[in-house]
Amino acid sequence: MTRFVSIAVIIGLVAIFGLLSLRVMSGFLLPLLLAAMLGVIFGPMHRWILSRIRGPQWVAAAITMTIVLLIVFVPVALLGVRAVGEAVKVFRNPNMFLIDQQKIAGLIDQTNEMTGLQLTGDGINAELKKLAEEWLGPIAARTPRFLLQGIIGLIVMAVSLFYFLADGRRMIDAIMRLIPLDALYQRQLLEEFEEVSRAVVSSTLAAAVVQALLAGIGFWFAGLQSVFLLTVLTFFFALVPFVGAAVVWGSASFYLYAIMNQWVTAIALAVWGLLVVSTADNVIKPIVLHGQSKLHPLLALLSVLGGVSALGPIGILVGPIAVAFLQAALTMLQTELGSLSVNHVHGTPHNQGNLEKNG
Repeated sequence: MTRFVSIAVIIGLVAIFGLLSLRVMSGFLLPLLLAAMLGVIFGPMHRWILSRIRGPQWVAAAITMTIVLLIVFVPVALLGVRAVGEAVKVFRNPNMFLIDQQKIAGLIDQTNEMTGLQLTGDGINAELKKLAEEWLGPIAARTPRFLLQGIIGLIVMAVSLFYFLADGRRMIDAIMRLIPLDALYQRQLLEEFEEVSRAVVSSTLAAAVVQALLAGIGFWFAGLQSVFLLTVLTFFFALVPFVGAAVVWGSASFYLYAIMNQWVTAIALAVWGLLVVSTADNVIKPIVLHGQSKLHPLLALLSVLGGVSALGPIGILVGPIAVAFLQAALTMLQTELGSLSVNHVHGTPHNQGNLEKNG
């Protein structure tokens, strides 16, 4: 009885301190998860470097981490420099953003006739100004905090990646010893994590690249200036769940309609963006996830959308991993139940034979 009480107390302590640790570490879950996924993706390169230098683990880990950071941030920096250059050219021409007042007045008159409202240009401007103050004010106030959190998250991700590469095997072995689960099943879960990690990163980048290229084609045919800038913006916005490329091609369509007075081109670009660009995201991600993991395309799509809806941006990573782990756990349960059934079937005749023999 005393032993059961002791075990119950230990389980309670594990639950309490586990929840407390999760609360403390919750702000760093995304950098830690990104570091773990980068460690999985660049693990083969790290092992190759380790075999070549034949030195301590931390040296190979430092070299791999530096290469990963260069691979990730140098292209982003180069694209950013060129995009900023085009953005400066755009904003140097203020006439590009002058809205046709007659067209706006016509839209207001049409809206009043259709809805019975009494909208005015001054009233709309006042409401837009109020909304801008309500939305942009808090965003501007929180920008330094977001930047600081981003810098801290980047540092945490880099440090975590270094330790995952240098001590990853020892960390995994220590965790495997603590988890009361068969070693075979633990390896299956690790394999699932590796597969889904590669699949999530590949599907996200592939979908963003394809959407950016398709949108760039639309921008070019629409005759827009700064096509490269718009294409780069489309790529980065496509990485953001529920925001997506629609922010860019939608703004470009509005620009063509309200400022350039090209309503046919604006409608064509909007149709292209809606039916082709944004739809590509819901097609490519499930296909890539299904091709590189065991997830059904429908489950892959729902896991991404549901994960983002429930957990925010981190859900795009956690959602597919959670569904893959559930699928693996159900497979393990089926295996265990099947082994119990086999033992029961083989055990019954054996016991009956022993009884008859003794009789």
